[in-house]
Amino acid sequence: MSEEKNSWWFHVIAILVIVAWGASFPCTRLLLDAGITPTEIFVYRSAIAYIGLLIFSKFKIDFWGWRDELLAFLCGLTGGAMYFVLQNIALKLTLLSDVVIVIAINPLLTTILAALFLKDEHFSLKILLSSMVAFTGVAVVTLRDGLVWGDGLLGNVLAFLAALSWAVYCIILKRVQGRHSTLAITRKVMIYGTICALPVMFSEPMSSLSTLLRSDVLANMLFLALICSMAAFLIWNFVIKKIGAIRSSNYLYLDPVISIIIGVIVLHERVGIVAIVGCTLVLLGVIMVEKTSRNHK
Repeated sequence: MSEEKNSWWFHVIAILVIVAWGASFPCTRLLLDAGITPTEIFVYRSAIAYIGLLIFSKFKIDFWGWRDELLAFLCGLTGGAMYFVLQNIALKLTLLSDVVIVIAINPLLTTILAALFLKDEHFSLKILLSSMVAFTGVAVVTLRDGLVWGDGLLGNVLAFLAALSWAVYCIILKRVQGRHSTLAITRKVMIYGTICALPVMFSEPMSSLSTLLRSDVLANMLFLALICSMAAFLIWNFVIKKIGAIRSSNYLYLDPVISIIIGVIVLHERVGIVAIVGCTLVLLGVIMVEKTSRNHK
């Protein structure tokens, strides 16, 4: 009971990270509108974040052994390259509100994968049913126009795959936590994610230097790199270690609300009744899941 009371501030930290990540969606959309490609956005933000972490860790580079290096590579692939590139492409194809609500399904996917692969994670039918409430909100938004194939539906499918990639990342991450520091893990994720995405970036037309040096582009890129990638990833890995993959991922349900609010203010996107209903169900889901998860601790 005492441990539960003392862990409240980890939940506060988790919410602050989610606020930063919620702001990352509109920032990414602005970069896409400026002509930066989805893969470029990830590579630049991840590379800058890695350099920052390398400086912070006094340029310490270590080899973990082939098994853990492979796990770190898979973390970089799933939680870095795949998640962000798929998410960025989705943002280019469909509405920001659609993407962030579909992305919010990843706590449900994390819950299911954790139950299958992590023995130390608590799982019950109540947790699954609570997550399904939030999933319903995602489905309302995704299927509001029916299964008509086009950029919008393709964007939603890619957003779902991004969410699945993040869920896999959370599970793999648990395999290396405890054996290595949070800083070292975050640094590995950044560099391996960058390496995985480089071939894709070089195979596409790249942005001009004059575009990259625009003040608005630089400001958004540095926010994504230093706040959303370097600081937030480092803190998030620590939060997962302290309160678990399922409970920490539940806070990602708040992403749609934060992102949509910022999107309305910054991008002037119109939010219809369907998005409002979807967000309401998502919020209800996170409350239910968190309450159920806490009762199982």
